[in-house]
Amino acid sequence: MSPAGYAALMSRRHVPIALTIAGSDPSGGAGLQADLKTFHQHGVYGASVVTLLTVQSTQRVSRVDVMSPELVAAQLDAVREDLDVAAIKTGALGSAAVVRAVAKSLGEHPALPCVVDPVMVSKHGHALLDDDAVEACMTELFPRATLVTPNVPEAERMLGLAIDAETLEDAAAALARKLGVAVLLKGGHLVGGDSVDVLAVRGTLTRFSSPRIGSPHTHGTGCTFSSAITARLAGGASLTDAIAGAKRWLTRAIQHAPAIGRGIGPVDHLEPL
Repeated sequence: MSPAGYAALMSRRHVPIALTIAGSDPSGGAGLQADLKTFHQHGVYGASVVTLLTVQSTQRVSRVDVMSPELVAAQLDAVREDLDVAAIKTGALGSAAVVRAVAKSLGEHPALPCVVDPVMVSKHGHALLDDDAVEACMTELFPRATLVTPNVPEAERMLGLAIDAETLEDAAAALARKLGVAVLLKGGHLVGGDSVDVLAVRGTLTRFSSPRIGSPHTHGTGCTFSSAITARLAGGASLTDAIAGAKRWLTRAIQHAPAIGRGIGPVDHLEPL
């Protein structure tokens, strides 16, 4: 390599690497496709491990095929042996066996920030985790997370109680105690003038509020939100700053969502930071 070429190589800025462990959405609005777009938009290099394949569009999910835990583990090993990953997020995992394989891998590298989005049901109502897999998440995966980001229906399933706007903070605190990790309980499924999310960590509650946007195009919002938080953690942001910045960006991405597809369309992953 010439001196000029070497100087150019050394002058390149460091690019943080984030890894998504998630399912594939061929329509591109959710899953690892949404994660990789979000990583890129945040200036983070994205790597991915595929956990399941879906046949879905903006209108429906018609098929889900879960990868073998051995294949998921092999993908994880290949990435982690070669890339200096700065932060990890998990999305749809599909089975208890895959959950355990991912939890085992995360346990071997406990220092990395890890955002767990407990994807239990698709936007179209298709179940993505059975009871055994939910139990494996709660006992083996969530305790290894830096942050768990359930929506209201997921939190209701884990707590066994109904949640409304009045009980959102209490539910976030209860779930954080139950899981023993930081929880960001997302209130997007509730009604009201504002969309409120509550972070519960070490007995402290922090509210993140933004105007509720009446858009039909919210496919992949959970995936996109958690991957935006992950990207910001990979870049060195604190947990609170990562959540606040990700929520501001996602709010604009929903507001400016393109009309893609004939159903519940995706947010605008090209929204400037």
